[in-house]
Amino acid sequence: MEPIDIGLVVSGFLLVLVFLGVRVAFAAAIAGMAGLVWIFWAKRGLDPDQFLWALTVAVKTAGQVPHSKIASQALSLIPTFILIGFLAYHAGLTRALFEAARRWVGWLPGGLAVSTVFATAGFAAVSGASVATSAVFARIAIPEMLAIGYDKRFAAGVVASAGTLASLIPPSAILVIYAIIVEQDVGALLLAGFLPGAFSALIYGGLVVGMAVVFRDFGPPSGGYTWGQRFRSLPAVLPIFFVVAIIILFIYNPFGGDAWGTPTEGGALGAFVVFVMALWRGMRWPQLRNALLETAKLSVMIFTIIWGVLVYVRFLGFADLPGAFAAWITSLDQSPFLTLFLILLAYAVLGMFMDAIGMLILTLPVVYPAVIALNGGESVTAADSAFGMSGVGCAIWFGIIVVKMAELCLITPPIGLNCFVVAGVRPELSVQDVFKGAAPFFVADALTVAGLILFPAIVLTLPNLLLGG
Repeated sequence: MEPIDIGLVVSGFLLVLVFLGVRVAFAAAIAGMAGLVWIFWAKRGLDPDQFLWALTVAVKTAGQVPHSKIASQALSLIPTFILIGFLAYHAGLTRALFEAARRWVGWLPGGLAVSTVFATAGFAAVSGASVATSAVFARIAIPEMLAIGYDKRFAAGVVASAGTLASLIPPSAILVIYAIIVEQDVGALLLAGFLPGAFSALIYGGLVVGMAVVFRDFGPPSGGYTWGQRFRSLPAVLPIFFVVAIIILFIYNPFGGDAWGTPTEGGALGAFVVFVMALWRGMRWPQLRNALLETAKLSVMIFTIIWGVLVYVRFLGFADLPGAFAAWITSLDQSPFLTLFLILLAYAVLGMFMDAIGMLILTLPVVYPAVIALNGGESVTAADSAFGMSGVGCAIWFGIIVVKMAELCLITPPIGLNCFVVAGVRPELSVQDVFKGAAPFFVADALTVAGLILFPAIVLTLPNLLLGG
């Protein structure tokens, strides 16, 4: 068999393992190892006497992956971003955000749910983990909404769906992973996530208001605050803007000259600032221990997925599947936007069976070169491209869109992790209740993706402005 044929067979085997319920990290590692052995053995004509040689070479090849790919300074951003979120919770920033949002927008139809969306978006600016964000606001926002008569499924759906904003709004662990996989600038990707994240939050808020208007008893407003009370709620949330400013300054220096440091240093300093803030607000050893343990657990899970999938990615390189897929995509006699739509539709379906990080790491080595080739290549200019942007711009634009699609995994049955987390935190809710409550937000996500495709400036304006692209 030719290497490309082996690549297709092994990729099919990987999908079977995933659908059978094998964890993505282990399924990818198993498939990748099997593929490497097959590739090397095929070079020796599948001679039984050469199998041990092929196995030895495959093990050595796969063994180089953990250190060569994981020993990256950019990846150290992931635990620091996750730690910022857990420490911010113990610093009381979540409660302060929710209270400020309630005082400012609670008077709207569905005001408490809108407050949850905006407070979650604010917390996403100091948290790199969607699951942690959903867990925190399930404890804070759902009881408040139920107390004034919200439908319990709707309340749960708002929290689970709004929690996905942490995947898009920096600091975002998944954006860091995307940047490393496709070898793009981490700082540019993080900057690009701000406006799309805000845009997505506005779409969510608009959907909530619309539903509350149509269904009168769905989400009653929560008002009664004076302007003085509203302004007094703002100082408590200022630390969030301070942390965001630190991270941005370490990516880009608005005063001219070189940046103050690297994104990694910015993430570490941000974590230290939130740590000091949490201590000042009363965090003690049990809370700190819990924050460190949760950060370690989530970081280990992410790195394990990366390790396993990168073995499979190494196999793909030997099979030349990415190049073949890119050539096939560019040969299709149809609109590039139709091809992009079909790719995104495939992500929506695949997200029903895989977690977001695993799905992106598995697919991007094949899909990303195809999308770049579809646009005209890495060195194409905006004038000559299919999507109206340069090669670097397309890499950033597609990254934000595909991360937004990955957010669907977190609220899509049967394995939507955010929905399971919310149901686990709130014993009065079943997983089915949360999935039903999150269903309307699929429409909001579809509108968001459509907006990002039709108006790429939402994604590219900030990186172009700040980084001079």
